[in-house]
Amino acid sequence: MTALAASLPIYLDHHATTPCDPRVVEAMLPHLSGTFGNAASRSHAYGWAADAAVEQARDQVAALIGATPKEICFTSGATEADNLALFGVAEAAAERDPARRHLVTSAIEHKAVLEPLAALEKRGWHVTRVPVGRDGLVRVDAIAEALRPETVLVSVMAANNEIGTLAPLAELGRLCKGRGVLFHTDAAQMAGVLPLDVEAMGLDLVSLSAHKMYGPKGIGALYVRRRGPMVRLAPQILGGGHERGRRAGTLPVHQVVGFGCAARIAQAEMGPEAQRQRTLRDRLLSSLLAELPDVVVNGDLADRLPGNLNVSFADVEGEALLMALREFALSSGAACTSATLEPSHVLRALGVPADLAHASIRYGLGRGNTEAHIAAVAVATVSAVRRLRALRTPDRPSRIETPASHPFERKAVP
Repeated sequence: MTALAASLPIYLDHHATTPCDPRVVEAMLPHLSGTFGNAASRSHAYGWAADAAVEQARDQVAALIGATPKEICFTSGATEADNLALFGVAEAAAERDPARRHLVTSAIEHKAVLEPLAALEKRGWHVTRVPVGRDGLVRVDAIAEALRPETVLVSVMAANNEIGTLAPLAELGRLCKGRGVLFHTDAAQMAGVLPLDVEAMGLDLVSLSAHKMYGPKGIGALYVRRRGPMVRLAPQILGGGHERGRRAGTLPVHQVVGFGCAARIAQAEMGPEAQRQRTLRDRLLSSLLAELPDVVVNGDLADRLPGNLNVSFADVEGEALLMALREFALSSGAACTSATLEPSHVLRALGVPADLAHASIRYGLGRGNTEAHIAAVAVATVSAVRRLRALRTPDRPSRIETPASHPFERKAVP
């Protein structure tokens, strides 16, 4: 271990990104020097070798989600995949039927979905943002109620990046198919962690990201259904007709290979690793609840990513708590919005009061975390919360609401 690695904090922010698996790095290295050809060069051996490596990775990514290789379109990441899905479907649909200009989403989506939808609103599209309850779960009946005859697409994320809650993908898929509406899901957090099957779940478009599953940054994919129905997209990046005309640009072969390797490893190790993380997560929560009062779990505990725990500590500022826990890499929310001082839009959508939203910490467990890590962060968190609470005015009442208003306060771990 290098001196730098030894000085770094214990990593517990796996929803922001994951470290590249050494097996992935090993798979990528030959394509940085030896097999360096352009996969679109079809006239010589360098291009043929690069193309073969890309197609093998396409097979591996497709296998992870039950798709066919031709349905995988490589992108620079899930954000680009989200943009391609939303703008691509909207523009293609507007050409065929200008009267259908309605889209449905949830209030707790990633900004990579919410901001493109806001941009489409400025172009004359109508967007319905379906609210969620305190448990952070998207209800199928609420989505059904939001659908209209002019609805083109529903976009609901598979697993929330802040609170880890899971969407009922199969039920939503059946609903959308029955209504003749396309269904898109941002599965960046779920793919490689829990089973995902595009056929069984009725998914038409799926956004993926390699760096959320121990692959390299800068590479992702959009699954685009080819039949039953075939999804039509207007390309958003032009120039060269790559990726079957969906997305132009020379493919970064080494990153694509890394993505494929990461997908293969995740598929093989998914079940046992999910159970291991769930056990560690529940142990952490039990430790916090046993030692601290006024702890609120944000989001449902059952329908949740196995390595996610998002909790609020009453009478403690989240940023102050993060500073007190500098020996651990933690987050107070989504990585892409962590520089802002605004409360999380996800927690606000759950109805969490602003003071508790500011007092939230997201623990994101991953492959490298051990029982010793969990024991250490639990002890450190309890100590820091007690110390910070002791600094508040003695006669100041706790800001936490009653248990009736917060059904997940001190909830027993299943």
